[in-house]
Amino acid sequence: MARETLLQMSGIEKSFNGVRVLKGVDLNIAKGEVHALMGENGAGKSTLIKILTGVYPKDGGVIHFNGSDCEITSRNDSSKLGIGVIYQELSLIPTLSVAQNIMLGKENNVFGVLKIKEMHKKVKQLIEDYDFGFSPDDIVETLSIAQRQMVEILKALSEDSSLIIMDEPTASLSSKESEQLFEIICQLREKGVSILYISHRLEEVFRLADRLTVLRDGRKVDCLEKEQIDPSEVIRMMIGKELSESTASNKLKKPTSEPMLEVKGITRKGVFENIHFTLHKGEILGIGGLVGSGRTEVLRCIFGADKYDSGTIEFEGKPLTGSVGQRIQKGFGLVPEDRRTQGFVPLLSISRNVAITNYDKLSKASVVNLSEEKKIGVDTVRQLDIRPNNAAVPVGNLSGGNAQKVVLGKWLTRDLKVLLIDEPTAGIDVGAKDEIYKIIENLAENGVSVILVSSDLQELLRVSQRILVFRKGHIFKEFSDGVITQEDILMAASGIDGEEESK
Repeated sequence: MARETLLQMSGIEKSFNGVRVLKGVDLNIAKGEVHALMGENGAGKSTLIKILTGVYPKDGGVIHFNGSDCEITSRNDSSKLGIGVIYQELSLIPTLSVAQNIMLGKENNVFGVLKIKEMHKKVKQLIEDYDFGFSPDDIVETLSIAQRQMVEILKALSEDSSLIIMDEPTASLSSKESEQLFEIICQLREKGVSILYISHRLEEVFRLADRLTVLRDGRKVDCLEKEQIDPSEVIRMMIGKELSESTASNKLKKPTSEPMLEVKGITRKGVFENIHFTLHKGEILGIGGLVGSGRTEVLRCIFGADKYDSGTIEFEGKPLTGSVGQRIQKGFGLVPEDRRTQGFVPLLSISRNVAITNYDKLSKASVVNLSEEKKIGVDTVRQLDIRPNNAAVPVGNLSGGNAQKVVLGKWLTRDLKVLLIDEPTAGIDVGAKDEIYKIIENLAENGVSVILVSSDLQELLRVSQRILVFRKGHIFKEFSDGVITQEDILMAASGIDGEEESK
């Protein structure tokens, strides 16, 4: 029996600075269905959702919702239609209660006086309807990540949303918390609520989705019914078959140099378990896997920013212990995933940002040598070709690529031995990417050992000499020789062993 259509987006177009990122995309969602949306990074998923939620205006195409044409020019427009959205990064205010967060912006009042009891009753009824394990008075910061996500769902339901968009909803959830979320999604479907489920996790899509739309390079590839969803075929659709040898594959090689860092069975409960690998001198070791697979957390444990529960890490044949500062003294550097909040101080100059990790060398008896501080900034600008070539410019004023060079530069002034680098070129243009790759490769040629975490498959294949693929807190597969493709990596990240698949 044909399902009644809730949302129909037809021929959606969007360009940024003359570059088409959506090319006539169609998306059709029925009432009371879970509709998955998949595609590689840069396929156009986020842009399509931002058009649907009023963040971006569309350049072309039409949107029908619940049988009527509509123009969505703001978040308020989409909310009035009944479109709720739960982003991967939650939008709750931690110090407010559950009820206050849910009713924020839609408070019941008479002549400016809040009807607190009425709002409390509404939230309590919503919680009881879905059997959530918290109360309206609980403070959000006391809740688990899964419970906070449920509060976001309640925010959408409090607006009588008929369509809820979930963007990578299980990225930060444990297996048990994910199961809770799946039960809630099934409840919502039974009540006639439609879900647009955006995920890289094929096993979740295979389990939950009634239909699946695949995007690639800003175009819709296909819309599959549940019985047509085959994980390996979906991966091929996402990546495409027009892969050139230069961009899609790489000849990996087994390292022959001496071990620099040995990770032996480290475990952090609920995050990753029994991680074993060796990093060799001058090697670039790539780590792939989906968001939430434990990649970033392992890097932070190696750097000393987070603790692990069991296992050991050895550096140059000796146990690696001590604080972050002590590890920096031993030759470790970290380029974090979120460079703006963790990698640099936006209001400080290039010189000051480069100096942050070097004040042990730039100061004597707590007095900073200002001329040396300025000099290492000037040298870094020249060495890495940072634009503008003025070390006094605040880093917050730089482009993404130049800011990332500064984050890298603060480690290059030290006797660096191990560089841990997380998502090195996220949000960076193509030209700057190539410059960053050359910096990393030059470091490795000079004996620095590099661990590179990336969600960009082309990047992993372009830079890495060996690749580990993480999945659900474990190392699922290692690629250490021969030629591999993006498809091989994505299959491993999705839990599909390419060797078994080909038999």
